[in-house]
Amino acid sequence: MYIEFKKLNFVKTIIFLLVNLCVLSMNQLYAQKGEKEKISVLIIDGQNNHKNWPETTPMMKKYLEETGLFKVDVATTPLFGGNMEDFKPNFANYKVVLSNYNGDSWSKSTKDAFEKFMNNGGGFVVVHAADNAFPEWEAYNKMIGIGGWGNRSEKSGPYVYYDEDKQKVINDTQAGLGGSHGIQHQFLVKVRNNEHPITKGLPAAWLHENDELYDRLRGPAENVEVLATAYSDKAKRGSGRHEPMLMVINYGKGRVFHTTLGHGNDSEKCVGFITTLQRGTEWVATGKVTQAVPKDFPTAQQVSIRNN
Repeated sequence: MYIEFKKLNFVKTIIFLLVNLCVLSMNQLYAQKGEKEKISVLIIDGQNNHKNWPETTPMMKKYLEETGLFKVDVATTPLFGGNMEDFKPNFANYKVVLSNYNGDSWSKSTKDAFEKFMNNGGGFVVVHAADNAFPEWEAYNKMIGIGGWGNRSEKSGPYVYYDEDKQKVINDTQAGLGGSHGIQHQFLVKVRNNEHPITKGLPAAWLHENDELYDRLRGPAENVEVLATAYSDKAKRGSGRHEPMLMVINYGKGRVFHTTLGHGNDSEKCVGFITTLQRGTEWVATGKVTQAVPKDFPTAQQVSIRNN
């Protein structure tokens, strides 16, 4: 009787251990699965005429990772004048590349690898001065749709702006420079497409924190959809036109989100910038947006800032 009782306890102990082992294994499996399901993002920085890039890269990394949707790495190029042959990120390891870069040209092999990444369905997020980069790289300019500076002109493509009276986007092919901005100031961003996943649910207009308002941007302007604009006031040394602030572009099988916002740290603390960056990054990776509009999103009368 005593021996049978010991055997029974031994069997119960074994069963208990096996059950716990199975539960532990399943928990680890689910945890690993959840980690794998996060969207892999590569931020590229290292050179920029905006010298605050060492501060804005960690800010954007934090904004993306705090959603729980993204796992973010950073690839930093050599400094200006460095050996760009050494810069060879493996784009294929990522769903999204986010550019916080404006500097020396990449090597041919790196350019080819990035074009392949996009043609195969990669996602690309272009932030502010990243649309100043690579004026001579044809494929890149098609990816960003429109850009500025770097001797861009009517030869680079049409000047794209929004005609408020006609309620449509204008591609102006007249001669002119490509890229300018007035003094930094707060300005109203108007949503022009409230059905796109990135802008759906946003207020029709919202006040953005102190920033450079890019105007007179030019480029191939192929497959560009303008999601939001802002008026470039002549009183602020602007163009006097409604300029694209948020855009999406199709390139190959890939998707691009282009935001001209984000010059300084203050502008990148704006909840409007943060939210559209988060939603735009999800969209280029998946074609949809699952994130709700936060309660502290700015209104047409009030800027909203996050300081942590």
